[in-house]
Amino acid sequence: MIRAAVIGAGHFAYRMHIPQLAARKEVILDSVCRLGEKELTLIKDEFGFEFATEDWREVLDRDIDIAVIASPHHLHFDQAKAFLEKGCHVLVEKPMCLDPAQAWELTRIADAVGREMLVAYGWNYKPGLDAARDMIAQIGPIEHVVCHMASFTRSIFSGGSLARWEHIAIQPDRSTWESPDQGGGYAYGQLSHALGILYWLTDLRAENVRAMVFNSDKGIDLHDAAAVRFESGATGVLSGSCGISHGHGFEVDIRIYGTEGSVVLDIETERLELKLPDGVSEVAQVPAGAWTYNCEDPPNMLVDIALGKGHNESPGHVGARAVETLDALLRSAEAGGQAFNINLNQKASTS
Repeated sequence: MIRAAVIGAGHFAYRMHIPQLAARKEVILDSVCRLGEKELTLIKDEFGFEFATEDWREVLDRDIDIAVIASPHHLHFDQAKAFLEKGCHVLVEKPMCLDPAQAWELTRIADAVGREMLVAYGWNYKPGLDAARDMIAQIGPIEHVVCHMASFTRSIFSGGSLARWEHIAIQPDRSTWESPDQGGGYAYGQLSHALGILYWLTDLRAENVRAMVFNSDKGIDLHDAAAVRFESGATGVLSGSCGISHGHGFEVDIRIYGTEGSVVLDIETERLELKLPDGVSEVAQVPAGAWTYNCEDPPNMLVDIALGKGHNESPGHVGARAVETLDALLRSAEAGGQAFNINLNQKASTS
């Protein structure tokens, strides 16, 4: 049996991570942590956790095997570090943290203790998406990338109505998404998804970023635009927007151009196409609805890894490259679009 802890049992953990763990017959729900005695008791009683606390450090004294870190972004580093060093396999919500140096430190710790750290990138586990890597291998060295994401999240980031979740017992905490100090804004909250796919599919690492953002009156980004130079010399364009109207799906569009061809990945239309010289193309067959977003697979993979099976498709080095790119994007925008150079001396782990 695998004993599990959930740290930061907010709206999303309550709606997604905890039900997935509870559905696994191999899992004992040992510990749950969050602020707010009323909400904490509700979650403990509903799912049958053995132990509940508002102080996450108390959970470190428990005999647990896996930990889900779903607290506000700025708390991820200390908590993930502590549970990795305890000897747990860890699932950490995206972004894995806010400081690039801390992101790379977490990957080193995971390697040193021989434990897996998964970042909660749900799309990385969708059937058929990994076929893009085989296509990318056929287009030669990558020279240019377009990476765009848009979603129906304006109300989350700009103080609008959260009526669509009113029926859920645990409500979203606005401070997580609207506070600059806690990593609020579209880049960390949503564009991180698209970068999680890009850096899973490729070995690219951003070196230099020039960016502009459109901010809300709370000082967090609602729309993002950036030009990127990658370490390999390739160029890239990053774009993010909360401007999709409710009732429409996510737009995630990644286009990769190499010396011998290109690859188009469009999540919304479930299109994956390889374009080669002389009009040759290969289009993947994707079952309808296969790429509809949810985050069911990362917590299930966390359990599988603890059982000695499965494969981590969202490892720390993917999350760390996303963190340093987003950090550079926001720092460049804050400096009026001046180029921001990423510290590439941070050792890249490949676990």
